[in-house]
Amino acid sequence: MIEDKNPQRTNIGQLGEFGLIDHLTKNFEITQPSTLKGIGDDAAVLDFKEKKVVVSTDLLIEGVHFDLAYVPLKHLGYKSVVVNVSDICAMNAKPTQITVSIAVSNRFPLEALEELYEGIERAAQEYKVDVIGGDTTSSQKGLIISITVLGEAEENEIVYRNGASKTDLLVVTGDIGAAYMGLQVLEREKQVFQVNPNSQPDLDAYTYLIERQLKPEARTDVRTLLHALEIKPTSMIDISDGLSSEIIHLCKQSGVGCNLYEDKLPIDPQFINVCEEFNIDSTTVAINGGEDYELLFTIAMEDFDKIKGNPNFSIIGHMTQESEGVHLVTRANTKIPLKARGWNAISE
Repeated sequence: MIEDKNPQRTNIGQLGEFGLIDHLTKNFEITQPSTLKGIGDDAAVLDFKEKKVVVSTDLLIEGVHFDLAYVPLKHLGYKSVVVNVSDICAMNAKPTQITVSIAVSNRFPLEALEELYEGIERAAQEYKVDVIGGDTTSSQKGLIISITVLGEAEENEIVYRNGASKTDLLVVTGDIGAAYMGLQVLEREKQVFQVNPNSQPDLDAYTYLIERQLKPEARTDVRTLLHALEIKPTSMIDISDGLSSEIIHLCKQSGVGCNLYEDKLPIDPQFINVCEEFNIDSTTVAINGGEDYELLFTIAMEDFDKIKGNPNFSIIGHMTQESEGVHLVTRANTKIPLKARGWNAISE
């Protein structure tokens, strides 16, 4: 494919704030019955009737959460929706609406924002959420994205972080660690490119890891899967900051301890190969790498037979009395205190 060396660049100042909002949001469709009024007034109007509303919000900041040297804007738009939808999944609720706010510097032409919103629109369609509002403003330093997500659930469906008991089993969806290694591959290729701009990266051996980093998916299917198995988790959280950090969150808020078993960790073969290539211990990455957006939850011991052998879930440990602490049990059957070494949003 021949690259266009002179792409069209439309200065967003020509449109003005309201013109820009109209332009970027004209393709969003309303699909949720709870959305009475979306974009176009001073506020959106929602009707959840007898259901409870859950709300979460996230900021994504250029240079902190993403690097546009290797993150395509379309993927960034998609991922910015996913990370918020995942928070609603972690409450065992159904995502229904989002608001999208951006702060953007004058280095971004209209066409760049169109790519970003194309990704947002695709994610909104994939997860069946309505885009019902937001804001745009200028930024002195790059791109900032803020998304607020709303969801709904019956009161008896909602799962919090503080419900785990000392005899519960610890369960995780999917596999873990791949997103972090995808980031390491992309960072390495960026450094190679900076030394030699003519280099062409061969990323075929890393496709799964890179996809987990650039285009993760929220586990909206888990709510349905668990309902079909007649299982309601006792506590739940999504894995955005790293497995170890999330386990410690559950234990702290539930007042329990935990034994996590190294040999039960679900990891992908491509992940193991790339850890060896980078000379990094795969277990260290699996329990500390973030951005997997899988769900971590606890279930009552009596639900074991319902979930064992299910390919969507891995039982990776069990909760204990709080006094026993939080440990990783190694393959050699050694207990190591688990530390929160995952992503820290407020770091120096």
